[in-house]
Amino acid sequence: MTTLGIGHNSRKQHARRALAFGLLALVWSINSASAQFFSDRPPPVPPANVPEAPTPSGPAISLAPSSGPAATPGLPATLTQPPVTTATPPQPAATTSQGVLALSARYGKDMPVINSGITWRVYTDRPDASGAFQLVREEKTATPNIVLAPGGYVVHAAMGLVSAVRPVTVRSDTVRESFDLPAGGLRIEGRVGTSRIPVGQITFSIYKGSQFEIGERAPIATNVAAGDVVLVPEGTYYIISNYGDANSIVRSDIRVAASKLTDVTVTHRAAVITLKLVGSKGGEALANTAWSVITPAGDIIKEYNGAFPRVILSEGEYRVIAKNEGKVYESPFNVTNGVDREVEVLTKQN
Repeated sequence: MTTLGIGHNSRKQHARRALAFGLLALVWSINSASAQFFSDRPPPVPPANVPEAPTPSGPAISLAPSSGPAATPGLPATLTQPPVTTATPPQPAATTSQGVLALSARYGKDMPVINSGITWRVYTDRPDASGAFQLVREEKTATPNIVLAPGGYVVHAAMGLVSAVRPVTVRSDTVRESFDLPAGGLRIEGRVGTSRIPVGQITFSIYKGSQFEIGERAPIATNVAAGDVVLVPEGTYYIISNYGDANSIVRSDIRVAASKLTDVTVTHRAAVITLKLVGSKGGEALANTAWSVITPAGDIIKEYNGAFPRVILSEGEYRVIAKNEGKVYESPFNVTNGVDREVEVLTKQN
């Protein structure tokens, strides 16, 4: 039993030794193969001798994905289109500096400023070879700012029949000139009784001063129609009103104030008379008749030709003479204020 036991243990130890020698042989063979594989390469460097990567000195680079388009190396992260501008061409230098002439007008001292109706004219202050002062500029605004070369000028301001003239000197800055134009408006109409005389049947002439002043004067305005506004200097005037083209004439003195509109009503005492030469009352008017309207004293007031002329006469007594085919016919008649009528001259006396 003992012999068998020893022999069993010996076999176990012998197997263990054989297994160990087999493992050693396997390891040797693997190492030999590895040595053969790496025999042509340099030996590895121990990790302790590998240099560390240098720390970058610039800003840190983020590896996170960008939300926008990828940036191009060497360019800014955001590209902005520069604004497009148009180059202004160089302007030639002014050879002469300019000045501004600022003009204004008022109705008079301590009076309102005029805001319309003015015509401004700027002339040279020296005549040309023909002796005329050349017009440089004309403006119709109330307060113009006129750009002019420095120098001397003559400024003329007109508002209706009111005007003023003044020499001015323009410098290389703004020169302000204020004019006084004491203008007032005059509007006239005519009446007979309570009826307004239609436009076209009455005209007016305007004279400076009073009708009672001595001396002949020329009118400052003629053939002024009813309802027209005439701008005149403030002051006293007299009006001659002609209703028709015969003897209905009225003279009136008036007063015009600056900055105000003066309305004048001229009253005539007259009537419209139509003349007819007939064979009997209510008959047809005869053509080719020559007429003369005369005063009772024989002064001729008006002469006409035609079948039935129309004449406007001041109230009063008159005589009319009609000539037709070599015969003369005559008749008296009266004119009553505001009563328009026909006057018949009979060729046959009853």
